[in-house]
Amino acid sequence: MDKRLPLERIFSAGGIVIKDEKILVTQHSGHLGWSFPKGQIEKGEKNQEAALREVGEEAGVVAEILEKLGQTQYFYVQDGKKVFKTVIWFLMKYESEGEAKTAWEVSGKKWLALDEVEGQLTFKSDKEFWKENLDKIQKVTSNR
Repeated sequence: MDKRLPLERIFSAGGIVIKDEKILVTQHSGHLGWSFPKGQIEKGEKNQEAALREVGEEAGVVAEILEKLGQTQYFYVQDGKKVFKTVIWFLMKYESEGEAKTAWEVSGKKWLALDEVEGQLTFKSDKEFWKENLDKIQKVTSNR
């Protein structure tokens, strides 16, 4: 009998949102990990649309995309399946407050100074992605 778990692929999009030289991080209400707001790309939806929608739904933030930053990929196990997740990330600027339609997915939300973000992030892939893009993010925040 094959004891390997079935593999599921998930594609998500999200944003690193800048507001007054601070960065938005959110806490997942299930596993309580801190990350940037993100969520699954719906059928027929463009990556950018999904990222803006998820930032709005999870964090109640209306944002504008400044540029694509890249992607992270990682494995985890959920509901008896091994999941391979790809997240497309965009750098965004805060525009206004909106309505957090899926706020139940988020148990915490913080705006942090750039030097506080890495220490707040829970996952290795997020920390590495943050460090890889920090120079670019610093340039954008210093020009605002």
